[in-house]
Amino acid sequence: MDMNSRYPAIADLRARARHRIPRFVWEYLDSATGTEATQRRNRTALDRVLFTPSILHGEIASDLTTPLLGESHPLPVGISPLGMSGLIWPDAEKLLARAATHAGIPYGLSTVATQTPETIGPLTNGKGWFQLYPPRDTDIRKDMLRRARESGFSTLVLTVDVPVASRRERQLRGGLMQPPRLTPRLLAQVALRPAWAIGTAQLGMPHMRTLDAYASNTGSTDSTAHVGYLLRTSPDWDYLTWLRDHWDGPLVVKGVLNPDDVPRLEQAGVDAIWVSNHAGRQFDAAPASIDVLPAIRAATTLPLIFDSGIEGGLDILRAIAQGADFVMLGRAFHYALAALGADGPAHLIDILSRDMTANLGQLGVARATDLRGRAHLV
Repeated sequence: MDMNSRYPAIADLRARARHRIPRFVWEYLDSATGTEATQRRNRTALDRVLFTPSILHGEIASDLTTPLLGESHPLPVGISPLGMSGLIWPDAEKLLARAATHAGIPYGLSTVATQTPETIGPLTNGKGWFQLYPPRDTDIRKDMLRRARESGFSTLVLTVDVPVASRRERQLRGGLMQPPRLTPRLLAQVALRPAWAIGTAQLGMPHMRTLDAYASNTGSTDSTAHVGYLLRTSPDWDYLTWLRDHWDGPLVVKGVLNPDDVPRLEQAGVDAIWVSNHAGRQFDAAPASIDVLPAIRAATTLPLIFDSGIEGGLDILRAIAQGADFVMLGRAFHYALAALGADGPAHLIDILSRDMTANLGQLGVARATDLRGRAHLV
C-alpha cells in the first residue's frame, strides 16, 4: 500500500481512525469541552498566520534539526502525553515510544497512561518525558519521581492547566466511564470494530497502571471514583518550588497562556515553558494558543514548546515563526495509530517532514527559525 498517496495528510488519518475505533473511544480522543469553541478558535487563529512566498531564491536544502533541552532532534516535533493512550489503540504507549525513539524525537508518558514508567522508560533511550498530574500526597509524589527517574525519563513535565476535571460533554454522551467498563451499549460499538476489539481482548481492558500502587491511598469507597483525580491536587507556586528541588533534570511547565506568569516561572527555575490550551479540552473560553505565543516569546528567552490545533507541517512552521522552539502533537499521533496500527506513527512523521520541507522551499528558507519576523496576521 502506498501510504503517501492514500493518506497524505493528518486529515486522512483522522478519517480512517474514526472508522477503526469504537464510537466511545473516538469521542474521548476527538472531543473538546463545552461547545468546542476553543478547539475551533485554535484552527481559525492558525489560519490567520500567513507568509509571503519567496521567488528566484534558487535551490533550498532544508534543515529540520532542532536543539531542545540539551538534545538535538531531527525534527522540531515530539509526541505529547495523552491520558489513557492505550484505550485509543491497543499497546499505544509502547508503539509510540518505540516510534519516537526510532525517529529521535521525544515521547511523553502521562501519569494516567495505561502503561507504567517502568515499562515505557527503557524504550525511550533515556530521552522520554514524564508528564506529572500532581499528586497531593508527598510520599506518592516522591515515589512517582523516583520511578520516573529510575525508569530512564530525562524530563519532567508539570501540567498546570487541569486544576479541576473538565466536563467534555461529547465524551460523556459517548458513555465512557473511568475506569473503562464495557456496558451493553459500548459492547455493541466494540463489535463493529474488530481490529480494536481483538487487540484489546489480547491485552485486557486498559486502565491507569501507574496509579495501581497508590489506589489504596484514595480513602474512597465510591466505585465510580477516578483514582487519578482522587490522588491529585491543583498545584500552586510552592508545589512548583518543591518539584524543582526534587527533580534534577529538565523541568517543563505545561499549560501556560499568560505572559504575566513568565517571570515567576523563570524565578522558579523551570527549563522550558509549554504554551498550550490543552487543545480546547479544559476550558472553552480560552484564547487560541497561537495568539498568545508571541507575547510569551517576548517575555522570556527560555525554550518555548507549543501545542493546540496543529494539523500539519505548515502549522508547525506557523508556531515556530510566532516564537515556538518545538511543537508537540498528541491527537495526530493517535489518529495515525488508530488508522494504520504500528505503521501509523512513522508515516505521520514522514508526512510532517515532507510538509515542512515543501513549505520551507516555498518560502525560500532552510530552517524554520528563519521565519521569525516573516509572518503576518489577517
